[in-house]
Amino acid sequence: MTRRFSPTVRRRRLSSVLRHRRHEAGKTLEAVTDALEWSRGRLAHMEGNKWTRPDLGNIRQLLDYYKVTDPTEREAILDLARQSRERGWWTKFKDVFGTDSLVGFESEASVVSTWQPVVIPGLLQTEGYAAASVRASLARPSEEVARRVEARMARQEVLSGDQPPTVWAVIDESALHRMPTENGVAAEQLQRLIDVAEDPDNGVTIQVLPFSAGLHPGVSGPFVVLDFPDDMDAPIVYLESRTEGLFLEEPEEISEYRHVFDHLQVTAQSRADSIYTMKKIYDAL
Repeated sequence: MTRRFSPTVRRRRLSSVLRHRRHEAGKTLEAVTDALEWSRGRLAHMEGNKWTRPDLGNIRQLLDYYKVTDPTEREAILDLARQSRERGWWTKFKDVFGTDSLVGFESEASVVSTWQPVVIPGLLQTEGYAAASVRASLARPSEEVARRVEARMARQEVLSGDQPPTVWAVIDESALHRMPTENGVAAEQLQRLIDVAEDPDNGVTIQVLPFSAGLHPGVSGPFVVLDFPDDMDAPIVYLESRTEGLFLEEPEEISEYRHVFDHLQVTAQSRADSIYTMKKIYDAL
């Protein structure tokens, strides 16, 4: 899979552009919706990125109302709307990922910083480990397990695209010990982590947070910080829960989680020591 633009990221950017245009025009949500005779919630949903496929007619109406007359500028915004309407590869796994999920943002991220205190990050899992982790989340039909594993493996193709993101993974040592040893799952997963960590050219850095670190800022749970190559796309934090994910976008929220991740990086073992730890656990299997 060749990494390209993500409709998920483009929809978020389009919402930001439209919100900015309204502010520049000095208009309130109520003033715009009254003038265009729209329902009260339509523009709020558009600016809040609550849409699925933006309507080009609605976008043109807004541009006319905001007096955006420069042809190049109008076409750039309309082109952004067209890109927002396309379907990402992950839509074929809508039953697994939902609509605008983490993978939609991962697909265009330039840096993925992930903290995992319990499991191996999804981008680095083997098929065997992925299947075991899905089954561990409570008994599921075998066909659902296979479907979720297929989706997770497809998600990893972002790492082999033309512009793969830089990945920085801090993994708690407990996750390395909490692996099923049946059918060689643990050995295969550890070997995968070691191989990835030892490759200097793949843009992936793995650090192990050892038991000796004691209590640390990451005890509140796993999270992912995503940065994007375009300055128009602000960073985002993803928090995973059992039923659905939560995205945080406020600058102070991003700053808080980035601060925690910085502390985890400093507390964790160096890249070389992390590889040594993983090899030691592998040899003890």
